[in-house]
Amino acid sequence: MPSETVHRHPVRVYYEDTDAAGIVYYANYLKFVERARTEWLRDLGLDHRTLEARHGVRFAVRRCVVDYRRPARLDDLLTVETRVTAARGARLVLEQRVLRDGEPLAVVEVTLVALDRDLRPVRIARALPPGFPGGEAHRPLCGNEGTATEGPSSS
Repeated sequence: MPSETVHRHPVRVYYEDTDAAGIVYYANYLKFVERARTEWLRDLGLDHRTLEARHGVRFAVRRCVVDYRRPARLDDLLTVETRVTAARGARLVLEQRVLRDGEPLAVVEVTLVALDRDLRPVRIARALPPGFPGGEAHRPLCGNEGTATEGPSSS
């Protein structure tokens, strides 16, 4: 069952985030959700350095699907919501929504994998505390209509 716990992280849109039309460049939404994931882990007491030092674990993005719905603009104050939708095996699946005044601008489904120091997959339980929000159920958030970015980039 998906987690009901939602982490919220504020993001201000700066000039550097926008394109020539004055709207947020599409790739910058990935930066916004990356920052929010990092702060979510930090708030859980699992910043990247702690994960690596104590547990020998790091996360990598395995899959990312983005459904762009409306543009963000210069000076907008956005909120990125992060929620666990599945945690099983070496995978952690998150729903991240970029909102402006509660309205979804982009919905992101990101699959992370837990890796050991030799970059081999390890069970997520090795890195996450007991009772970690999430569950076994997983439902696609964006279907096939979003833009997919796949690859083993660091998270």
